[in-house]
Amino acid sequence: MCLHNSGGIMFGAFPRRIVVDRMPERLAVIIGVFNNKGGVGKTTISVNLAAALASPRRRLLLVDLDSQASASLWLGVPRNQLRPSAASVLFEKYPILKAIRHTATPHLDLLPGSLDLANADVALCSMRGREVALDRVLERAKPHYDVIVLDCPPGMSLLAVNAVLACDALLIPVCPEPLASESLDTLFLALQRVRARLVPRSRVIGVVLTAVDPSRKPTRDAIERLRAAVRDRLLNTEIRWTAALSEAPRARKTVFAHAARSASADQFRRLAGEVLQRLQSIRHSATISN
Repeated sequence: MCLHNSGGIMFGAFPRRIVVDRMPERLAVIIGVFNNKGGVGKTTISVNLAAALASPRRRLLLVDLDSQASASLWLGVPRNQLRPSAASVLFEKYPILKAIRHTATPHLDLLPGSLDLANADVALCSMRGREVALDRVLERAKPHYDVIVLDCPPGMSLLAVNAVLACDALLIPVCPEPLASESLDTLFLALQRVRARLVPRSRVIGVVLTAVDPSRKPTRDAIERLRAAVRDRLLNTEIRWTAALSEAPRARKTVFAHAARSASADQFRRLAGEVLQRLQSIRHSATISN
């Protein structure tokens, strides 16, 4: 089944055309990489976790919901080829299956972000069912994937609320900084308010530490405070700062393509394993296979 050939526009070595040869009986599990604070590594987690999860038995879609389109640029989409994007799908009724692109990572597709998402809240305000607009458009893509990863925007905007409501699971990246536990308290309170008003199906499956430098005592102290604050929500895998990980976005490659044998690549493989284990407890009709 051909989803679409939108003119053969290329980015990197991969056409925009997506071809699916079968319709899976299961629907995708949707994971939102979410934090209302910026600069905590959401895109780093989203891109490399999606790449780690992608396999011949597990087809992945990464949805870039950030107006800066950092995940899309990281995966090789030129800035002048970001449209059609997630904004086109949400606000212009552009068919989602025509907007999805292949990436250089096998079994990983991308719905790009774009600057048009900066006006998302204004565009969403006039819609009926404005809080579930993203959920509705993702329904068309879910039968074609096993996992969909959302690179969520920062803050608790209407677009961010859409992401929370569209997800089955939330993964929260946190930098181990002095006020990290207080920021998490604020985030969990905001999620509780969304839950009380709109009853999302999403559950927090874990908090993952990012940009960890264990040689610094303030970092170690912050990690101890976080462990005490979130207990079993804190994942065992830590994403440490490495040169390989900082170089990967400049190279427009995932950490696996840039430095497959690096410590960072190993960390993301372990993170993918932990995420899959935790998804088992919240999956509904979808099946995730290791």
